[in-house]
Amino acid sequence: MHASAVSSEPRTGPAGVRALPFPDFRLDGRVAVVTGASSGLGARFAAVLHAAGAHVVLAARREQRLEAIAEHVVVSRPGKGDVRWLVGDLTDDGTRIRLVELAASLTGTIDVLVNNAGTVEEGDGLVEPLDGVRRLLETNLLAAYRLSQLAVRHMTDPAGGSIVNIASINAFRSEDRYPLAGYVASKAGIVGLTRELAAQWGRRGIRVNALAPGYFPTEMTGLLADQDQVAWIRDHTALGRPAEINELDGALLFLTTAASTYLTGQTLVVDGGWSAY
Repeated sequence: MHASAVSSEPRTGPAGVRALPFPDFRLDGRVAVVTGASSGLGARFAAVLHAAGAHVVLAARREQRLEAIAEHVVVSRPGKGDVRWLVGDLTDDGTRIRLVELAASLTGTIDVLVNNAGTVEEGDGLVEPLDGVRRLLETNLLAAYRLSQLAVRHMTDPAGGSIVNIASINAFRSEDRYPLAGYVASKAGIVGLTRELAAQWGRRGIRVNALAPGYFPTEMTGLLADQDQVAWIRDHTALGRPAEINELDGALLFLTTAASTYLTGQTLVVDGGWSAY
């Protein structure tokens, strides 16, 4: 079955009960772009999408790390697709244009864009330098906006395309541990941008959604090596524990495959129940 098609044939369940058709969580032959792919969630996203059959195109600034991740994707999560990568700063428009051109050259279309590239800086709103806030907005928000503008022109398959922006629970919850004014502004902007682009591009067959993770073990969170931080996470989550790196896999595949063809403009919060309080 084509990765973006949902079968209309009913399936038969136990005792002859007709089960609803269930979409395939596959991306065979599709082209997926993942930014910020040299570590953390981006590296994980690349491996998951490749294992689901996609051609993956990775982008990040650290060349050696990016090459190592590309090799790791092929070896540890073997899939049917190619793996390509581009080294560059995504706040530079030339880099963004080259990335989209590279992805589009594989099959003529782009099917999935995961806007994951991001950075974080702590800053109290009274003293946080505006230069730092500008860097946060350029990297976390404006690069995602511009890449979406460029990529959507290549989402020409009749089945449409899927853009997944990476937000954060910080877009919804203030914290009692880290002052993150500029970072929060950038991630709240991602939530609003997701909703607006979904509204504007829905009639083109483009779905735009976001993932808002809680604290996952990445370089940005210190790999959760600080036991005080781990205890803080336990105290703030309904599940009473930090996340495992694989616990975004299902959410990512849901948003990028035929499993969510009627879902757009939404931000899926994956935080262990932090926002339930």
